[in-house]
Amino acid sequence: MSEVTHPFAVLRDAGVQVDIASILGGAAPLDGLEDFNDAVNARFWADEGFRHQIANTLKLEEVDVDRYDAIFFAGGHGVMWDFPVAPIVAKVIRELYESGKIVSAVCHGPAALVNVHLSDGTPLVDGKKVAGFTNDEEEEVQSTKIVPFLLADALKAHGGLYQYAPNWSDNVAVDGRLITGQNPQSAASVGKAILKALK
Repeated sequence: MSEVTHPFAVLRDAGVQVDIASILGGAAPLDGLEDFNDAVNARFWADEGFRHQIANTLKLEEVDVDRYDAIFFAGGHGVMWDFPVAPIVAKVIRELYESGKIVSAVCHGPAALVNVHLSDGTPLVDGKKVAGFTNDEEEEVQSTKIVPFLLADALKAHGGLYQYAPNWSDNVAVDGRLITGQNPQSAASVGKAILKALK
């Protein structure tokens, strides 16, 4: 949840309109690891408007992406199974990026990027600085044998210039309009980088 609320707080507090979408639309499942001692999480969980957005996400294929200046993909281990293989995810990312918009993600969210190819066939991340959940972090949470692939390895395999910091450090990679963060601790900083890029 903090991977959504922390960037959301930065953007909304600056007057940016944020809509929440998912592949299927409707209620977005939370991963059960929500920390309500986190003041930002507590603030948004008490916000009926935010709760309504989470319970009624827009269906990504029905979203008019031309209306938006940026897209952001939050993580959670679950996205490793659906972001990389959903054609609508790759389509929306390619359309937004090629029209000069911002593409961003945090933690496992960059899994959305690994199978995206631009119109010329080049992988989106090829030759670009990227961050995402590290192999060491995956090892620490004992998920290396659970996830379908290791995110860091996949980003590098597609030509990404993978940048990482020690486990649970705030680390954001900015390469033009591509903004990625390493882990939940990087979420607010990704929000700040999006805001800076929007300006």
